[in-house]
Amino acid sequence: MLQAIQETVSYILDKTNHFKPDTGIVLGTGLGALVEDIEILAELSYADIPNFAVSTLEFHSGKLIFGVLSGKKVVAMQGRLHYYEGYSMQEITFPIRVMKALGIRHLLVSNAAGSLNPEFKKGDLMVISDHINLQPESPLRGKNDPDMGPRFPDMSEPYQRNLIEKALNIASENNICCHKGVYIAVPGPNLETKAEYNYLRIIGGDAVGMSTVPEVIVATHMGIPVFAISVLTDEGFPELLQRVSLEEILETARIAEPKMTKILSLLIPTL
Repeated sequence: MLQAIQETVSYILDKTNHFKPDTGIVLGTGLGALVEDIEILAELSYADIPNFAVSTLEFHSGKLIFGVLSGKKVVAMQGRLHYYEGYSMQEITFPIRVMKALGIRHLLVSNAAGSLNPEFKKGDLMVISDHINLQPESPLRGKNDPDMGPRFPDMSEPYQRNLIEKALNIASENNICCHKGVYIAVPGPNLETKAEYNYLRIIGGDAVGMSTVPEVIVATHMGIPVFAISVLTDEGFPELLQRVSLEEILETARIAEPKMTKILSLLIPTL
């Protein structure tokens, strides 16, 4: 993997005039508009980057964006990769390892998720304080390279408490409804049954989604501080469960996205 990372980094540096980002950003489903606030210096399609998998989702742009946001040099994934697309965990987290090799010191992750907590409504935001991983494979499975990180990385604080508090303060100061809670990662791509939503709530989840955790595990493995935030696009309350379409999820994400963008834009200068 080290050879593949080096090959990819060499290509990116050549195409971006040796741009060295401070912060990495992963933009989730329906949340790519943050790119509009970036002073873009270069952008690369995943399809053109050596060793990168290509997003199979029509609503994910599949671009790596380099530029300046809130005075900080950033690299942003406009569209992530998912396990349910058929890729291995190593493939979907490879971009995080490349970001680390490019020099990022923080990783900010966003996603669209379903609410499990009756107090958290559709259109609200949720800062992730912890997670429960129900996906079937770890991105660290296989031989460990000690140059990348330890064989058994500690996961007692995968989401940085100081960044969580900063984000919640920013939300409060800007009258943005933002909760703090536990995110559960499932394989997808199907949504959950009533019984499954009930189970996920019982085991401690406040929101459920199909991403984020593999990226966080890899970032933690490499010693990158992480902040993650969910836009709650639907409600998984068993007694009130209604059918939901992708179009509805994307529309809810679009409406709520400016609030998330505000928090990230004000958080980045404090990193």
